Amino acid sequence: MLPLSGLRVIAVEQYGAGPFGTLFLANLGAEIIKIEDISHGGDVARTVGPYFIKGEKSDNSSLFFQGLNHNKRSLSLNLTSREGQEILHRLVATADGVTGNLRGDVPEKLGITFDALKKVNPKIVCAHLTAFGRSGERASWPGYDYPMQAEAGYFKLTGEPDGPPTRCGLSLVDLSTGVAMALGLVSGIFSARETDKGRDIDISLFDNALYNLNYVAMWQLNAGHNQHRQPRSAHFSLTPCQLYRTKDDWIYLMCNKEKFWTELCKAIEHPELTTDSRFLDFKTRLKNRDQLTEILDMILSKKTTNQWLKLFSSRVPAAPIYDVEQALTNPFVTENGKIQSMYDDNGKQIKILAPPIRCDKEMPEFKQAPTMGQDNFDILSQLGYSETEIKQLKNNGII
Repeated sequence: MLPLSGLRVIAVEQYGAGPFGTLFLANLGAEIIKIEDISHGGDVARTVGPYFIKGEKSDNSSLFFQGLNHNKRSLSLNLTSREGQEILHRLVATADGVTGNLRGDVPEKLGITFDALKKVNPKIVCAHLTAFGRSGERASWPGYDYPMQAEAGYFKLTGEPDGPPTRCGLSLVDLSTGVAMALGLVSGIFSARETDKGRDIDISLFDNALYNLNYVAMWQLNAGHNQHRQPRSAHFSLTPCQLYRTKDDWIYLMCNKEKFWTELCKAIEHPELTTDSRFLDFKTRLKNRDQLTEILDMILSKKTTNQWLKLFSSRVPAAPIYDVEQALTNPFVTENGKIQSMYDDNGKQIKILAPPIRCDKEMPEFKQAPTMGQDNFDILSQLGYSETEIKQLKNNGII
């Protein structure tokens, strides 16, 4: 049994952040029921390209959508209708949690807050992922990852000092906020099972983006230091910790402990560097970083990246600089089960990344993302609706 088996979560979700969070829950065994607004074509991610299964654009063929929504169920439902709200309430009575990643002023309008649902299920936990929160001057503002990175300082911390402001290569704000939402939800459910009382849980893209600044924020708030980006993706204070040139490419070294600096000097056969007055500790090495970079470039340029990695293994934190294809074809990835497969209705293989959380080596059964409304009949039947009633709901545009 996966740890969240038996947990039922209703997800009024779309696009990236919310679905990424509930994907973690699904892969831990939770039943995730996506509520998709039939009047707007469901989750907008269904149409996100440019790549699709078999190259064909259809209801659930978007590889973007598949990556975020496998192992879930789909209920197409118009929540703005009276009948839709009745279905929602019946479903909430059977559920542990509700999640959503909507604009801050929308959850109350759709009736997916604790106040709106506690009469149906006093133990329900409602986790809201919004752009800027559900109250305040920005509650009605739309928001996405990249603008959050811009306003939270990421652009001025990423890239080379003489280049333009640069975002992170991935949607790290979306992804990390989704995971935080999932943590908030299961924490709320844990509490509700102890107290028999649910609650609202809130997290916003902006708050999470700001919280991720962590020690850099601590430096500014308490020491007045306004951190900016460093050459060669260097750490702000630890040295050596940056890109270095090798005979054929680059290598990244991260000597974040003094012992690694000593091991590095031994591995490159220059132990005298450890007693050089310019490089005795982190403080002196930071002061003389440019000189140390020249020295290490010269030494490391005598061997290839792979040759150095063999020498550094188990001794010095080091990594090659890969593109996405190289990262996914790395033997450490392909030979250790980090890529899994699922199959579409026609038996076509769809490769996916394995969940990063492992539970005693138990892996969930991977199923392709659902078509919109794929589980309407099963879910509504479980809620007590007859076949005739379900057909009528469909004819009326409720599902």
